[in-house]
Amino acid sequence: MTTNNRSWRRAGALATIATVSALGVGLAAGTAQAHTPVWEVTCTEVSVDLTAYSPKEDNTVTVTVDGKDLLPAETFKGAFHKKLELPQHDKELTVRLVVKAGDDDKFSRDESKTAPVCEDKPSPSPTPSETPSTSTPTPSSTPSTATSSAEVPPASTKPSPSGDLAETGSSSSTPLIAGAAAVVIVAGGGIMWAARKRRSAQH
Repeated sequence: MTTNNRSWRRAGALATIATVSALGVGLAAGTAQAHTPVWEVTCTEVSVDLTAYSPKEDNTVTVTVDGKDLLPAETFKGAFHKKLELPQHDKELTVRLVVKAGDDDKFSRDESKTAPVCEDKPSPSPTPSETPSTSTPTPSSTPSTATSSAEVPPASTKPSPSGDLAETGSSSSTPLIAGAAAVVIVAGGGIMWAARKRRSAQH
């Protein structure tokens, strides 16, 4: 009987140890899988993925960049997923993630990462454009045909080559009139002479 009791006691002890070990492994696995904060930082954004947090308690998450709020304190339950756009920057930025677990403070996180500067793609060099000609058009070499009124020679006052005299007021009929007058004078003289002869003959 004593031997059997000892065997049973040993078997019970071994079973108890195995049970406790199994529970310990299960608890350790559960703890390892719970409260998983995953977040990544690039030169342009911050992605936050928080899983397996308490679905009953209020958990909070905050993201700051160089001390300035990028994501003010936001409350969530169970899980939180969000992508945040970083401001443009020409130097590295310090990004800080603060997570406060509502069920146990030991699951809270306070971590910092660096956001690098984005490398700009080299822009293609501009194609040199043809420089427009800036030469001033040369003035026309053709002399102007317009003559100033001051350069116009005065009208010639010399007698024409034909030798005609300048008109003095007499017309071409003047010789005819003079001839007729002479005939009248001669005729008158003849009449007077004939009259005188007739008178002398009567006396």
